[in-house]
Amino acid sequence: MILLLVSFLAGIIAGVSPCILPILPIVFAGWAAPVIDETHPFRARRRRSLIVMSGLVLSFGLITAVGSLVLSYLHLPQNLLRNVGLALLVLVGLSLINPRIEQILERPFQRFATRSRDGVKSSFVLGLGLGTIFVPCAGPILATISVLGATHHASLYSVLLSFFFAAGAALPLFSLALVGDRFIERNRDFAKKSKRLRPLAGVLLIAMASSIAFNLVAPLQNWIPTYTQTLQAKIENNASTLRALHSLTHTSTNNGNLLNCESQAAATTVSTLQHCGAAPEFQGISNWLNTPNGRPLTISGLAGKVVLIDFYTYSCINCQRSLPHVEAWYSRYHRYGLEVVGIQAPEFAFEHDLGNIKSSLSSLKIKYPVAVDNNLVTWNAFSNQYWPAEYLIGPNGVVRHVAYGEGSYSTDETLIRQLLVQAHPGVHLPHPTSVADRTPTSSISAETYLGSERSNFLQGASAVLNGTATYHFPASLSAGSYALQGVWKTSNQYIAASPGSQLELNFQANDVYLVLGGAGTVKETLDGKHIATIQVQGFPTLYTLLRQSSNRSGTLRLTFSGHIQAYDFTFG
Repeated sequence: MILLLVSFLAGIIAGVSPCILPILPIVFAGWAAPVIDETHPFRARRRRSLIVMSGLVLSFGLITAVGSLVLSYLHLPQNLLRNVGLALLVLVGLSLINPRIEQILERPFQRFATRSRDGVKSSFVLGLGLGTIFVPCAGPILATISVLGATHHASLYSVLLSFFFAAGAALPLFSLALVGDRFIERNRDFAKKSKRLRPLAGVLLIAMASSIAFNLVAPLQNWIPTYTQTLQAKIENNASTLRALHSLTHTSTNNGNLLNCESQAAATTVSTLQHCGAAPEFQGISNWLNTPNGRPLTISGLAGKVVLIDFYTYSCINCQRSLPHVEAWYSRYHRYGLEVVGIQAPEFAFEHDLGNIKSSLSSLKIKYPVAVDNNLVTWNAFSNQYWPAEYLIGPNGVVRHVAYGEGSYSTDETLIRQLLVQAHPGVHLPHPTSVADRTPTSSISAETYLGSERSNFLQGASAVLNGTATYHFPASLSAGSYALQGVWKTSNQYIAASPGSQLELNFQANDVYLVLGGAGTVKETLDGKHIATIQVQGFPTLYTLLRQSSNRSGTLRLTFSGHIQAYDFTFG
């Protein structure tokens, strides 16, 4: 019950946030609908406002909680409901211009109730349309509801969470509608003229629906400060709420042996085969790549083989350094009974894109089967928490070894060979592989995220969540930190540069990498000396900024032209 109350409060905060701006004109346009009940005109207006909000709560609650699940089962596009909602808004706008269209809109409701004299049925259609396009600022509550629906774990409780959130978000909107009704009530002349404003309101509604469809309102949202951020943090981001939400979405295994093996792998390198219990099945995989006709694989179907499961994401430099070893093992031992399955588990939003994933298979030279785990269902089934992570499974389906992070490749290969010999006594295996180990051995800077979710190394200013701000370099820069200069737009996972913007990084490493996307150039200077200019073009991918023969500290300054998004630094 406490979590439901938190969801309602989070909805209220979302209802007064800048994210509400795109639908406000649509709500206001609803006031211009006709009122034929002259006996109680203002009571009719209030009733119509309540009907609009009811439609919003119903459609938003259902779509958020189970919309993704239903669309997935029906193999329909995930943006279908939003497009339908936009079409409904256009129809309502047309009905304000032409009352005959309003009559058509109300016909489907005739069987449920007698015809109303104040247009509440078309108002309900307006509310349904609003609910499909209402995209409040996402916080932990809304993210949890979305994940539960997307991973097919929706339940009555998740639906209740969604409705409580939607009801909270609708409350400020309904309050605004009441304020508008009070204004009309006190200005009788305006009330009499409101019918004449119907066509203008219809045009406004259609214009706003079109603006939302083509994302033309985003600059306005980014310009207005996120004044609800602090309040949202107190309501949603406190420790007790996050623990409760985590318990809803984290479908970890009940295999105690596997959890023990994972705990040991997180603490140290295990050099012997273990008995870690049965491997969980692959779950929630949206696409299979590098298999015949996209055929899915199963743990049970791989019985009799030695299986190496590699959790990775394609833009992760740690994964990119480990993948040549995994590919070498597949090439050398596949004919002797080894099957490798890569689990592409995204860290950033762009890593969900199937086109990007397919392109990465070629650039990273991955030939073994890859499962696209966009909703992290298989990730959660294994209770995994690392990129990269390897799970070695014996021919009987039992996990025999868990390894996290880079390095220890010779140990991993030794254990693979031991399992192959156990599975096929008398087999003569070829010599071990000889891929260079590029795991950093000296002290290097920590991975540095640039988006507002984890911008803990930003110095000289605070990141403006989901907004645009002007930054200035501080007088000095501490080791392992970075600073910004110029105009930057900040989102949860990346920062977007304006032409001429700069970023300065104080690092310790041999090599420096940065995930970049968009189009433009990045001019690099190292300790004040120009070293390179990088051309950025296309979807976000990992770029090498600096390669050195030895580990050293330095200050790297990047000057951006064009429109480029920067995600995170990694080091080698």
